[in-house]
Amino acid sequence: MQGLDICRLFFEEYGRPMLRGQFAAYEDRIAAGVCGAGSECFGFDDETSRDHDFFAGFALWLTEEDEAEIGFRLLRAYNRLPDEFMGVKLEAKSSFPVGKFGVKTIPEFLRGAIGQSDPPQTWREWFYLPEHALAQAVNGEIFTDPLGEMTRVRDTLKNGMPLDVKRKKIAAHCALAAQSGQYNFMRCCRHGEPLAAQTALFEFTHHALRLMFALSGEYLPYYKWRFRALKKLPRFAAFYDDFEKLLTTPNADGTIAQKQQIVEKTADAIIQQLRRQAYSNSESDYLENHALSVTSQIESNEIRALHLMDFGES
Repeated sequence: MQGLDICRLFFEEYGRPMLRGQFAAYEDRIAAGVCGAGSECFGFDDETSRDHDFFAGFALWLTEEDEAEIGFRLLRAYNRLPDEFMGVKLEAKSSFPVGKFGVKTIPEFLRGAIGQSDPPQTWREWFYLPEHALAQAVNGEIFTDPLGEMTRVRDTLKNGMPLDVKRKKIAAHCALAAQSGQYNFMRCCRHGEPLAAQTALFEFTHHALRLMFALSGEYLPYYKWRFRALKKLPRFAAFYDDFEKLLTTPNADGTIAQKQQIVEKTADAIIQQLRRQAYSNSESDYLENHALSVTSQIESNEIRALHLMDFGES
């Protein structure tokens, strides 16, 4: 059984009865669930995951007003729950809002997830917010949220990025994918620079993944989970094997041409989605031309004036 399932069962067996029995007047104002860092929050955990930072538990999220009323009592009640469930130990209990679990205000959750107490308000805040942080803020599962505030916040993080910001990021990744994969990979091979050629493929794969996730309405997670998450994207899951070939096989005489074909096949799939979703109207098969087409649709002068390859976070 995976970690998220264990946490859900722990909440249903111990958490919900605790809320109903000890906090009945506030039960319809308390959100509970699991999200954040860790493979179990993405549903990617396995037996190996249990060697560190693997715990049972759940978070209880409150408004600041409710935290002032019941926060300490709720924390004490949570800390009295069993220290182990289904053979899995609970996260170390604390009197402070640390870790994934325990009692937190919604602003505390946001500070831990994205570094600020409210969802981004300006285009700059959205533009420079790391994508893996957004992925961790919207993953996992909300077990209960009768007030709806935690769900609203997460929906804002998932779907609230301004269109011009999304266009700018897409344009930058198109330009960088074109430069690294469609242009520099073969040039590095011709120069007899195998390390540079392989680096070009790593760069191409990184930016292609960013585009695939953006065009699927998802955020790209932390690097070690990106390829497993790719398998869940209906439009692009089939590229898992292609990326494995690009990154794990040598650039030998018999594979260089095959790799270039994979690069072009990947670019074509991305271009088809750019056109289908009306991000680009270019007929080119070169991704940089689509970067220019996407940029031309950006309405904000400030955002459009940024360097073509600037996508915000590093």
